[in-house]
Amino acid sequence: MSRLAQAVRSHREISRTRRELSRAISNASTPALRDELIMVAQRSGGPGSLR
Repeated sequence: MSRLAQAVRSHREISRTRRELSRAISNASTPALRDELIMVAQRSGGPGSLR
């Protein structure tokens, strides 16, 4: 696989993960769960501000 194809695939995976995490935060059943998801995202090097 070429570097360009790998870069595109990586970008798509990162974007998909960000969308899913944002959706999970938006649909969290409690504020505590939302805060926990935000902390997990920040610890794993995810997007800085997901609110």
